[in-house]
Amino acid sequence: MNRENAIKLVQEKIQNQNLIKHCLAAEVCMRALADNFQENQEKWGLTGLLHDIDYEETKDNPSIHSINGAEILEKAGLEKDIADAVKTHNEVHGILPETRMAKAIYCVDPLTGLIVASVLVLPSKKIVDLTTENVLNRFKEKSFAKGANREIISKCQELLNLNLEEFAKICLEAMKKINNELGL
Repeated sequence: MNRENAIKLVQEKIQNQNLIKHCLAAEVCMRALADNFQENQEKWGLTGLLHDIDYEETKDNPSIHSINGAEILEKAGLEKDIADAVKTHNEVHGILPETRMAKAIYCVDPLTGLIVASVLVLPSKKIVDLTTENVLNRFKEKSFAKGANREIISKCQELLNLNLEEFAKICLEAMKKINNELGL
């Protein structure tokens, strides 16, 4: 599957514009991380773009979210490692991510939410004004963006061998490149 077909699948399965923006943010972060690790940017990008493909269908039943998504992607002909990465990104299942790509989407998913929330409290509400330091300061505020699981984000050190600052910087800089698509 190429990106054009993946975008069509996203538009078919996801109506919520904020969720689509989240998928775009995950895609660009995954591509930047793939570049950092000299991995396949197309494959990693598709993983980010499609990781929540089943969210609207399963939002009331988190125990099947990402399991259904992986099945949708396998039926669409995507490679098993992409489907497996999508399946493991939902911590509810307790499936440990094994590949570097799966580890990356596991950590990226909550980080994109923290970055967006950090932008929205800026006076300008513009991602170009957000710094890595801002993100790290917000990370320390446990009551801020409670849905952004800090424990998972911080696993970037263990799973990806990137410290929190490096990880946040890579993703923030990537998201800044698509600020118009993100509406930030």
